[in-house]
Amino acid sequence: MTEMRDGFAKFAKNNKISCDDFAAVMKECSEYVPGYKLRRVVEDVKKENEGQIDFLLFLKLFKDLSIKAAGGDFKKAVDKREGVKEVGGDSSASAEGTRHSLTDDERIGFTDWINSCLGDDEDLKEAQDGLFNAVKDGVVMCKLINWSVPHTIDERAINMKKLNVYTIHENQTLVLNSAMAIGCNIVNIGAEDLIEGKPHLVLGLMWQVIRIGLFAKITIQNCPGLVQLLHDHEELDDLRRLAPEDILLRWFNFQLEDAGHHRRVNNFSSDISDAENYSVLLNKIAPPELGIDTPHVSESDPTKLAELVLTNADKMACRKFVRAKDVVKGNAKLNLAFVCNLFNTFPCLEPVEHEMTDIEETREEKTFRNWINSLGIKPFVQNLYLDLDDGMILFQLFDQVQPGIVNYDKVNKPPFKKMGAKMKKLENCNYAISVADLLKFSLVGVGGKDINDGNKMLILALLWQTMRAYTLTVLQKCAGSEKPVTEAEIVVWVNEKLSSAGKATTITGMKDPEIKTSKCVLDLIDAIKPKAINYSMVNAGECQEDAFLNAKYAISMARKVGARVYALPEDLVEGKSKMVMTVFACLMARGLKNK
Repeated sequence: MTEMRDGFAKFAKNNKISCDDFAAVMKECSEYVPGYKLRRVVEDVKKENEGQIDFLLFLKLFKDLSIKAAGGDFKKAVDKREGVKEVGGDSSASAEGTRHSLTDDERIGFTDWINSCLGDDEDLKEAQDGLFNAVKDGVVMCKLINWSVPHTIDERAINMKKLNVYTIHENQTLVLNSAMAIGCNIVNIGAEDLIEGKPHLVLGLMWQVIRIGLFAKITIQNCPGLVQLLHDHEELDDLRRLAPEDILLRWFNFQLEDAGHHRRVNNFSSDISDAENYSVLLNKIAPPELGIDTPHVSESDPTKLAELVLTNADKMACRKFVRAKDVVKGNAKLNLAFVCNLFNTFPCLEPVEHEMTDIEETREEKTFRNWINSLGIKPFVQNLYLDLDDGMILFQLFDQVQPGIVNYDKVNKPPFKKMGAKMKKLENCNYAISVADLLKFSLVGVGGKDINDGNKMLILALLWQTMRAYTLTVLQKCAGSEKPVTEAEIVVWVNEKLSSAGKATTITGMKDPEIKTSKCVLDLIDAIKPKAINYSMVNAGECQEDAFLNAKYAISMARKVGARVYALPEDLVEGKSKMVMTVFACLMARGLKNK
């Protein structure tokens, strides 16, 4: 306060300063304010206060603009940012009194992206200004999920005609369970929330789906040139450990350095808000034939420079997510999406020779990773083996299976100091094995060092047992049983359900070859929810292609009736008994809900 009073007094006349001196006073108080913000203040003061600022008004302006005040007592919980609306936590899953914020900028950015991705789809009408209305029937979100991870939803399962309250609810149930299957966290989001178009929940889920689709290409197998982003003394695993956001920052800076530019970016907000770095980036990565203008680093107005940047982005067919105001305001989410789209379209990274073996993610690994992420485990798992090496992910999974089983007083918590980090992580992994032993997992030949070293075979075995235990725990709760449900009991229930519904199919166990046709799965779904299956779409499943069509329809329909199935159609076709068990267990849990 003394600093502000002294700075104000140096320029004050009659206890007021001129709006033209405001920038100098802020500088006197060791505050840097971007030019566009200063101009906005000057315009407002001239309009409302005849260009004069007294000390009380100065304090108010300082509170709104100060970097130091932003993290202190000046800026209280109520945030009156321009373009932000507040909506109450009126979801049944929200805590009473919770407040959520959403931005019109995100609504507009997501609408533009959805229309660009799905605009040619004959089943859809453009969302334009009615995004929340457009997603209410679930069709748009189903299509968006399939854009993000192709073939996740069999479109035969989507209700598209003569929609009513029941068929719309089915679509939204399909949306949520399919989003979960690709790794979205749907905790505290219900079908009714999407039907009602609750903005904070719709935008939150939509961003997760879009993010997964955008980030899908940021892998070494899709872009071998990413190896160029390795720093000195780093190995390939160091790059694979990085979150997509961090890889994009490295890519951005790599291009800036290669262009001979003196600046670097450390975030997708303040470091790009003057648009100068963007101007250099686009000029560097765009093919010459597109006629991209040279960097306009001499332009002092950030808004004008941002407009020039977006004009260039338009020539590159990459003008998505952001408007000039989003760049200048530093909307981190939208700018991240903008940069990711630039990378996906023009990576500008020449492949280099580098030994890369066994880096492509298998279907089994992807299933486990998506399952973990769908539970809301933190941090988000990018690489199944590298991200498990400190034991923290496993501890959270074990707590999902049996809450309270982990004694966190025995856990070394991140961040780990570089010196001794290896030992701290290994201690965690050893304790994780002890907890797994309490859960009565089979741990023959598995030690903490195997987890820490990323032993793929042993980690997959441990994850399978964790997934199995989690699935059976959920089923046990649905059954109201005091003991865990066994696979034999699942088989008995399945056959009784099929018989009571007059179905001819049965199963002898999880390895029954008849499961490969998926007909028994489809019959079980129809037994759980009569008339759910359109049997005109079901074939004999005698050849591989027909069997896959049945399996794809079965998985989508299982999710549509409310079963949280995370297995894939290939698991049914190939008769993967472990994942087959999870399909029947999830369907049994759904069937028991009818009671």
